[in-house]
Amino acid sequence: MSLRIGDLAPDFTQDSTAGQIRFHEWLGSSWGVLFSHPKDFTPVCTTELGATAKLKPEFDRRNVKVLAVSVDPVESHKSWIGDIDETQGTKVNFPILGDPDRKVANLYGMIHPNANDTLTVRSVFVIDPAKKIRATITYPASTGRNFDEILRLIDSLQLTDSQSVATPANWKRGDEVIIVPSLTDPALLKQKFPQGFRVVKPYLRYTQLNS
Repeated sequence: MSLRIGDLAPDFTQDSTAGQIRFHEWLGSSWGVLFSHPKDFTPVCTTELGATAKLKPEFDRRNVKVLAVSVDPVESHKSWIGDIDETQGTKVNFPILGDPDRKVANLYGMIHPNANDTLTVRSVFVIDPAKKIRATITYPASTGRNFDEILRLIDSLQLTDSQSVATPANWKRGDEVIIVPSLTDPALLKQKFPQGFRVVKPYLRYTQLNS
């Protein structure tokens, strides 16, 4: 069975470019992004890991740890990192798991046999501090991911966890948000949103939160 939103993220112990990682212990009280790439020394993967390295301060600011994985061994990752640093103008500053036994790939369903029966697709798992899977994204090998979108997704998850709101299409930090339809009590609405809100439909109410 494939992993679904709300499931407990499977724990594992695996070697990485930063030493052995016990996944749940390594996450601690942080959010996490576990993302797979098909293979080392390939062009799209090189750009993706470079993009992640450049955005590492943004992940840190959101209390998010990032962890890459492919079915290549750790020694291959370590050799490849030099190419990433050179070609992407950055330094890889997060661990890359080796997974030659496909333990992590199989736990997380990262190998899609009808696409390729040995290599991982471009899977993304966003995991909260309770170790629950909060979002999943899957891309084919031919399409590099938009890591700004992953940050936007995390912003939405963290905001909606703490407020009685949802985020509309194409929302980004600082934009208006939508008050959840289940919140109807006028006194509670005034308490939660003293800045006010605008009603488009009874079920569609926008408000502006402090960014």
